[in-house]
Amino acid sequence: MRKLTQLILLAAVCVASPAFADMKIAVLNYQMALLESDAAKRYAVDAEKKFGPQLSKLKTLESDAKSIQDRLVKGGDKMAQAERERLELEFKQKARDFQFQSKELNEAKAVADRDMLKKLKPNLDKAVEEVIKSGGFDLVLERGAVVDVKPQFDITRQVIERMNKLR
Repeated sequence: MRKLTQLILLAAVCVASPAFADMKIAVLNYQMALLESDAAKRYAVDAEKKFGPQLSKLKTLESDAKSIQDRLVKGGDKMAQAERERLELEFKQKARDFQFQSKELNEAKAVADRDMLKKLKPNLDKAVEEVIKSGGFDLVLERGAVVDVKPQFDITRQVIERMNKLR
């Protein structure tokens, strides 16, 4: 039974080989095409400006909490009980603030990223369609699904250039 299955599979490959010989196949890194576009790069700069102050506050909170923790570790046993308790309370408050603000920042950034993707996706889809049509490709595979590909079969750069022209 196993030999029969192998024979049928071999026959199918031999019959299908001529059909695949005439196919034009390309590979596309969809995510790279999106992220390397001019619009995505502009968004990254804008996001840095928009979320930069919040990120700075988070870094400050983190360093403050770390310095309090270091003080407690190095000299906690030598401190007065009231001083140690005050520092522990301050550390806990900074840790809570950090977690809360970090969560808020991540949520705001995720919403902004989704909005950007929603705006850019139609242009990306149009650019992909135009490149496929102009290249006459019969089959386009996602780059992640391919182990290795020669550069001449990768249409990612063409899609990025086309997308940048669409605006």
